[in-house]
Amino acid sequence: MQVWKASIQLVKEVYSITGKFPATEGFGLTEQIRKAAVSIPSNIAEGQGRNSPKEFRQFLAIALGSVAEVETQLIIAREIDYVSNGEINPLLILLDDIRKMAKALANSLR
Repeated sequence: MQVWKASIQLVKEVYSITGKFPATEGFGLTEQIRKAAVSIPSNIAEGQGRNSPKEFRQFLAIALGSVAEVETQLIIAREIDYVSNGEINPLLILLDDIRKMAKALANSLR
């Protein structure tokens, strides 16, 4: 699935960018962003493995919530000067693409 592949790419990029955060954020914002990012492909995969389209849609909805969470946390990171616009803009575009693909997939399961 393309949405799953894109979300795996997002996780890789999130790990790379959060690796540059201050060491004091190791159990704060860094952990929060990474956890939310990992939950996106994880929920897509779990939903795919379920027995019904309804359950799959439910897991896609959870993944979409995590998309919003990562987006918000990246904006916070920018606002507190952990990252620049240039660093997070590609991630925000990727998040928007993932959001669109997940919504389209969920709609196709109706």
